[in-house]
Amino acid sequence: MAREQVVFWQTQAPAKPAVGAPCNGCGLCCLAEPCPMGMLISRRCKGACAALRWDEEALHYRCGVLEDARRAASHSSAWRRGQGRLRLALARRWIVAGVGCDAYLWAEPVG
Repeated sequence: MAREQVVFWQTQAPAKPAVGAPCNGCGLCCLAEPCPMGMLISRRCKGACAALRWDEEALHYRCGVLEDARRAASHSSAWRRGQGRLRLALARRWIVAGVGCDAYLWAEPVG
């Protein structure tokens, strides 16, 4: 049985890709519910992930945890770069980056 849920989605966001297709930053999955990493960050298992960020210039959503880990990985200190690379690897694994869209969701305008 299908469950309806209303999410507030940026009108400029790209359309949701097909299941298995590469992520395009549509954000629909993260707006519907957080991933395991997002559950820790958001402290909830329902509703939009608190780490989800809208990129106004690129017109797509991005994982804030992954973006923060990327910044840490590029830090100038050798010690911090090591930690940053570890954070980046863990964040990518926890959000299942690179696997493709796994959201069996569809979007319909309301109104």
